[in-house]
Amino acid sequence: MVPNNKSITISGEDLINVLKEIELILVSLHDMGSYYVDHDKKNYEAETTRFIDEWQVTKRLAYVRRMLSEKFDLTLGDDDMDDLERAMESVKYWSSEGDFPEKFNEDKR
Repeated sequence: MVPNNKSITISGEDLINVLKEIELILVSLHDMGSYYVDHDKKNYEAETTRFIDEWQVTKRLAYVRRMLSEKFDLTLGDDDMDDLERAMESVKYWSSEGDFPEKFNEDKR
């Protein structure tokens, strides 16, 4: 890791904006899960999809990623990758229907 990336500073205003987006998504998904626990699963799936699409969840998450990523020094290392590219190299992405994520381990994050 390049020295400039060992400690990153973000303004309180930027951090609040990032946290507001995360809060909107997290609380909304939690509320949907709680509401639909005793309802038809198809309605839950449809409402979750509608929320993701109409509330522009992917755009909101891209904004969060941009706000955090722009704080990094993107100097390339000997491997022609910056620190973020190197850190993201091992991320497992969804690739096909029925694909399962890696088990979430908060301690390893």
